[in-house]
Amino acid sequence: MALTLEINLQKNATELAKDILINLGLEHRLQHYPSQLSGGEQQRVAIARAVINKPSIILADEPTGNLDDENSVLISDTLFDVVKSFGSSLCLVTHDKELAQRCDRQIIIQDGKII
Repeated sequence: MALTLEINLQKNATELAKDILINLGLEHRLQHYPSQLSGGEQQRVAIARAVINKPSIILADEPTGNLDDENSVLISDTLFDVVKSFGSSLCLVTHDKELAQRCDRQIIIQDGKII
């Protein structure tokens, strides 16, 4: 994850990457490979990758789609917290109505049409 920062000539890239992973509760997994992480942990790493460069907008396609209920709540809470703390906008695509209701605006598409 630090590679993106290093390519962009960011000083302290490794420390910044480590800090965001710690903030996402992954301090005990810093030395693990992706295949050694649970689905929820992999999603938190994906969130970290998405926000590491502090983008103005984050696109998330079914961020909780393949997770159990506990990890779905954890990931959605994490995603909204990170977006808020970085001041980013979030464009989220989901079939989860509860997750969609947490968004400021909802656009419903049915049979290819906006309703």
